[in-house]
Amino acid sequence: MTCLLRTALAIAIVATPAVAEGFEPIRDRETFVELVQGRELSLPLFRIRLQVLPDGRIEGEALGWGVKGRWSWNEGYFCRDMDWSGMPIEYNCQLVEAKGSDQVRFTVDKGDGRSASFSLR
Repeated sequence: MTCLLRTALAIAIVATPAVAEGFEPIRDRETFVELVQGRELSLPLFRIRLQVLPDGRIEGEALGWGVKGRWSWNEGYFCRDMDWSGMPIEYNCQLVEAKGSDQVRFTVDKGDGRSASFSLR
């Protein structure tokens, strides 16, 4: 896998500014799990499809390469580390927001960084 593709995935996961309106923060683990359980988080532009499982695992793929990780809920934030086909994606705690029941947005650095919005399927 080329370095360029790895960089593209890392950017896709955190690359869009948090400007969309209508998102409401999710502050507790139970609400988050209810929203994502049994559903796929999708970002078609980068062929990202992820499942965030209640047992703390993250599984899926991006650009055809496997993604695995672990997550926990810590003081109102989704905290995760992942591996994209051998490329570590470092630990980060993120603000989670939902727009209805079909979109979820993650903003890195506890809401102070860049965001990625996923469709829920």
